[in-house]
Amino acid sequence: MTRYFDEELLELNKKILEMSAEAEAAIGNSIKALRELSREKAEAVIKDDDRIDNLDLAIEEKCLNLIALYQPAAADLRFIVMSMKIATDLERIADLAVDIAQRVLEIADRPLLKPLIDIPRLATLSQGMVRDAINSFVNKDTELARSVILRDSEADDLRNLVQSELINDYMSKDPTSAPRAVPLLLVARHLERICDHATNIAEYVIYLVKAEQVRHHPESLK
Repeated sequence: MTRYFDEELLELNKKILEMSAEAEAAIGNSIKALRELSREKAEAVIKDDDRIDNLDLAIEEKCLNLIALYQPAAADLRFIVMSMKIATDLERIADLAVDIAQRVLEIADRPLLKPLIDIPRLATLSQGMVRDAINSFVNKDTELARSVILRDSEADDLRNLVQSELINDYMSKDPTSAPRAVPLLLVARHLERICDHATNIAEYVIYLVKAEQVRHHPESLK
């Protein structure tokens, strides 16, 4: 029984990794669509979301079956429950990539309002945080998880920088720029929310490994 259970846990781990790779790719592809103002690439991101949704459902079903069949306790139960939570955050990350793609569709027929500088930086940060959060889960690396959580303030700063520039340098000076500025504001917001979900995953890892709650307690990371 134990051998079969361990094999099922390994399979669950693989599905989390697969879903993470899909979600991370969705972020990159949505930003590539933005850079190129490509309707085709944006629509591909939206279409591919079904695959990520299906992975989310498969992970949830596997977790519930593991609980029902093996009645795990302690660390094994925490692992399964945290896997479900992580899958939920990954699904929301992918949804936010879809949101970015939809913003691209809104502005694809017009030139970009300004060169993209801070938004790609924020995208790179978000992809790195997602990747490191999942690596911390796979390797049960709480130090890597803590580093993800501490990077969230950098995401907030970049989002604020994009917001300040678009509002103060463009929209307030030329209200007609709003239709091209607002989608970029939303893209920055979507990317910052992706970083929030990566932070959630990192917090789950610390709870999984140490049974230590750091959510709402940032002072415990110092």
